Amino acid sequence: MRKALLWALAVIITVLLAIYQRITGPTYPIKGEKQGISYKLLRSHTTGEDACLRIKSPYNGWLEYRRHKTSDPWTKIPMKREGEEIIGCLPSQPPAGKLDYMVFLDVNGKRIALHENPVVIRFKGKVPAWILILHIIAIFMAMAFATRAGLEAIFGNNLKPYVLWTFYLFLLGAFVLGPAVQKYAFGVFWSGFPFGIDLTDNKVLLALIFWLFPYIGAIKGRLSKRSVIIAWVAMFIVFLIPHSLLGSELKYTNSTKG
Repeated sequence: MRKALLWALAVIITVLLAIYQRITGPTYPIKGEKQGISYKLLRSHTTGEDACLRIKSPYNGWLEYRRHKTSDPWTKIPMKREGEEIIGCLPSQPPAGKLDYMVFLDVNGKRIALHENPVVIRFKGKVPAWILILHIIAIFMAMAFATRAGLEAIFGNNLKPYVLWTFYLFLLGAFVLGPAVQKYAFGVFWSGFPFGIDLTDNKVLLALIFWLFPYIGAIKGRLSKRSVIIAWVAMFIVFLIPHSLLGSELKYTNSTKG
């Protein structure tokens, strides 16, 4: 009964973290309402395809965009009407390319911004579904086993299997499948330390370092509860950092203009 309850708690914590990661990251669409109009603004899209916004609105509107972190002038694109919706498409960018954009409405001759600040959308290469799915499963299974290990360190004594499963699943998800996802999406296997500041890569590297201590302890028969609890807390904090924050970003030149 105790094992079942601890596993249930570990799964609940992992699911909540998964939801948190999903809705707090910089690629999650921005949703809101203005002038009685509900909208969803994209912040991530696939390279090779224009990013089209569809907004149900009685008013006509337009998009204005420019390349991220450049002094480019804003480019204006009229949104076309299809029935009750207005549609505008942002041009595709190379992998890791970003655009700043705004949506404006013509409300009785008055220019109204649908949202206050420019939205940043990042483009990415297409990742094979099987790699992405396995990556996500391995990462969150690692978190589930890490949480179970932490709970076992508090309420039990059978730590070794949970520590080993955590370490191996985390290696697979973050350091085998993760670089594969990164390569397909942005053209590089690793953009964290010492090659870059990608926070996703750096945070999983930090978590791995913390889990090395209980892993080595488990292999050598000197596993301590304290090391497991510290590693679990470290991984929990890592999962609270939004996914893709400070992620891969193309530095534009004139030759990369989209």
